Amino acid sequence: MKVLVTGITGQLGFDVLNELHNRNIEVVGTARADFDLTNKENMIDFIKSHNPDAIIHCAAYTAVDKAEDENELAMQVNASATETIAKICREIDAKMIYISTDYVFPGDGEKPYEVDDPKGPTNSYGRSKLAGEEAVLKMLEKYFIVRISWVFGINGKNFIKTMLKLSETRGELRVVNDQIGSPTFTVDLAHLLVDMVQTEKFGIYHATNEGFCSWAEFAEEIFKQAGKNTKVIPVASSEYPTKATRPKNSRLSKKSLDNAGFKRLPSWKDAVKRYLIELKNF
Repeated sequence: MKVLVTGITGQLGFDVLNELHNRNIEVVGTARADFDLTNKENMIDFIKSHNPDAIIHCAAYTAVDKAEDENELAMQVNASATETIAKICREIDAKMIYISTDYVFPGDGEKPYEVDDPKGPTNSYGRSKLAGEEAVLKMLEKYFIVRISWVFGINGKNFIKTMLKLSETRGELRVVNDQIGSPTFTVDLAHLLVDMVQTEKFGIYHATNEGFCSWAEFAEEIFKQAGKNTKVIPVASSEYPTKATRPKNSRLSKKSLDNAGFKRLPSWKDAVKRYLIELKNF
């Protein structure tokens, strides 16, 4: 099997590439320099020249606040480019994994979202990712749409790195406590995605580490495990207004994983523990 992975310089693409290498699966990795998501011809030529059996599409426009001003670019990268990739997958009969987000939902209530619950993104980023999902559904039968949230990995910026950096100079930090979701460790997610791509269990899935927390609770756990004395002061989202609206409820149900026989990811606290060790050794 030959797998093409987009976005290998990002957190998830980096770990997916490593996971495929570790399993001795033939892999082609792409970064922006050789695979420009705003250049349709470039994408078509690149994919056809490698003729993969599957594409794991990790590359995306992920600057949530910036997307409010760059809506067109976000749509081009997250929707139009995804449609192009899906079209080529159909032509060459390749499977496709499209990485989506909890932001496709309205983010209200307290119940974990099921895969087929009504969508209703509240910001440009969420709308662009939902348009990407719709393109995949329209084009393909051999697809996996995998929604994730609160991602952290070794290669790139994330909440854990930010908290650790701030803790070096701050005795206390104000962190929002009214947005609830699940952190997702890219090493654990990569393992699942590589398992998934080797099956025919097509469909829509939610994949995050197990358990729910607020950002404030996430920060507290990071400092506890890292042995930091930084105090977390929980605050409401209204104290930290952002250009893009953030969902209050990012809980995602994992029933689709269970039904397909895929193993759920470990608990988020366990993931933080392993990530901090990886961070130390990186």
